[in-house]
Amino acid sequence: MIKFVMCLRRRPDMTREQFQDYWKNNHGPFFMKNSGTMRAKKYVQSLTVDTPLNEGLKNSRGMLSEFDGIAEVWFESEEDLMEAMNSPEGQKLSTALLEDEGNFINHAQSSAFIVKEHEL
Repeated sequence: MIKFVMCLRRRPDMTREQFQDYWKNNHGPFFMKNSGTMRAKKYVQSLTVDTPLNEGLKNSRGMLSEFDGIAEVWFESEEDLMEAMNSPEGQKLSTALLEDEGNFINHAQSSAFIVKEHEL
């Protein structure tokens, strides 16, 4: 099992509330409706909480500001994900997802990567 992780920052013209609302109520349902095409096994949105704790964590460790949210999508394998993405349906869906992401994500300030979980 592999996981696709996106650490997301909102577009500069949006509040965090607007970003999270669009992601939760528009993009998320759109992805879930089409998750079979991408062969996704699980999709989780982690929405950042506005709390003074975030500022304290950042300052105590000398870190960057928090992201606005984190998306996690599980897949059976790299090969399975690549096959899904390379299919005509997967390519069409990938284009549509990327276009919709432009409605709320600042891609230049976000990050995406593949991980394998290591549970302790």
